[in-house]
Amino acid sequence: MTAPDHEADVLRAGVAGTEAESASSAQAPDDVQTDQQRLRLFAYLSAREHRTYLAVMRLFTSTLLADLSIGEVTAALAAAEREGRIDPGESELDTVVERLKQLRLWGNLVLGRRETIAASIAEFQHGSVRYQVSKLAVRVQRDVDALLRVPEGAREVSRELLPAIERGLGEIGSALSAAVAAESAEPGSKRARRTRERLAEHVTTVFLQHAELAATVRDFYAYLGEVVTRHHLAPDEISGFRNLLVEYIQMVVEDVLRHTETIAGSLAGLAGVRGELIRLLGPADQLGTEVERARGRTAADWQELTDWFVDAPGRPSQVAALREATARAIGSLLASVKRATSGGGLLPGRRGELLKLARWFDEAEPPEAHRIYAAAFGLYSARHLLPAPDYDSDNHDVPWRDGPVQDVTVSVRSRGDRGARGRTSRVLDDPMTEESLLAEAREEDARRGAAVAELASAGDRLADTRLSGEALSVLCELLTLAMAQRDSSDDPGSALDPVHRLRVTIRPEAGTHTRISSSAGTLTLTDAVLDVHGDGAIPAEATR
Repeated sequence: MTAPDHEADVLRAGVAGTEAESASSAQAPDDVQTDQQRLRLFAYLSAREHRTYLAVMRLFTSTLLADLSIGEVTAALAAAEREGRIDPGESELDTVVERLKQLRLWGNLVLGRRETIAASIAEFQHGSVRYQVSKLAVRVQRDVDALLRVPEGAREVSRELLPAIERGLGEIGSALSAAVAAESAEPGSKRARRTRERLAEHVTTVFLQHAELAATVRDFYAYLGEVVTRHHLAPDEISGFRNLLVEYIQMVVEDVLRHTETIAGSLAGLAGVRGELIRLLGPADQLGTEVERARGRTAADWQELTDWFVDAPGRPSQVAALREATARAIGSLLASVKRATSGGGLLPGRRGELLKLARWFDEAEPPEAHRIYAAAFGLYSARHLLPAPDYDSDNHDVPWRDGPVQDVTVSVRSRGDRGARGRTSRVLDDPMTEESLLAEAREEDARRGAAVAELASAGDRLADTRLSGEALSVLCELLTLAMAQRDSSDDPGSALDPVHRLRVTIRPEAGTHTRISSSAGTLTLTDAVLDVHGDGAIPAEATR
């Protein structure tokens, strides 16, 4: 597929059907009619002559305040036609006039106003009509050019903006205090204006940084969503996805979580003075009331920024959504990698074999293709490949390639068999994982045994002994079980560790306070006495 064809597919996929939206605009409400008029700005992208329209719009958006006549546009399109960027004949004068009128009808161009000096009537007719690009059309063309430049791979997340946002919110707090003080002391002075400008500088910087961070996160996870939907992975892709999981995703999530707490605290501090902040960032009087404000000048902008980092009842933040999406993506990708590397079945599937067979068919002549087909599928001269119909009829006028399509199940595509799925998969023998789990269990049992031995050695001197964190954890576990055995707070309770033969007993005794100190903190029992009995040794029968 050539580059122009790919460009056409991208544009048509994004704006298909926009030309038909103006049919009922006369009866639509004002807001709906305005939306339909704005959507017509995309119509030139799905038109048959979209290459010419793109060249014209790029010409108008390449410079500021472009005001071009028909002749100037024609000369520019003539150069584009010689380079092959537009179709032949598109630079003719009558064709250019028609294209410019159509763009003006869609709302992308507006008539310009500039006097023309012409040497003839014909030159005056073509030069007196000048065009300028509309404001919204500039945004449309800017987004189109950005879309066509985007590569197919993953987009790097701008993690370095997180500490910048964190610092920026702190600077906004300081700048707001200075601006409020200057406004109170010297209203309307040069110092007050300067502090307000400094505050506006910090606010604009933070919101621009957050917009870039949010855009890169959305793009990266959109690419990740495409990856996790793939059923088969080629062998050379497995290593790349493993690095993507183990290194990059983990690094992104850790950075976001590390800075979120501080950012959330700064946003909570600014929430109480949000009204004063917005007042100091009021619109410039020179621009009037109907202006498009920069981000950070309304309460909705600040609420959107807060919702990105801070959870609210019934509305999780984007940070929580990022953490959840990462967990789902890691699970899906690990399942794909495991399916591709495990020992059960013809994995990673027959995808590579089918692609190889398709290449053979593409390169073969018709007689050779018939032989390949017969050898690959064991089917010879047949008109239809479907199973016998339920009724005795057949359409002999329709070739089999144009007839109904038979669905092929996943088991047939990947394993080549029609056996029923859903059986319990066999357990793979993984001695390394088994040995590591056993080692972890032995280490955990050794730590618990040491903690029990420490408690047993303390005995009656428990209140005078400083326990370790592990020993205090075991004591709290047994103490919880002992207290659960009591019917009321006036009854004693007891709990036993049968493996290590350690018993903990709690008895009520008014006026007695038992304090047990440890490296992890101090445990205080009010109106209770704690007794520990046992040698902490593992019974012989438990070791067999």
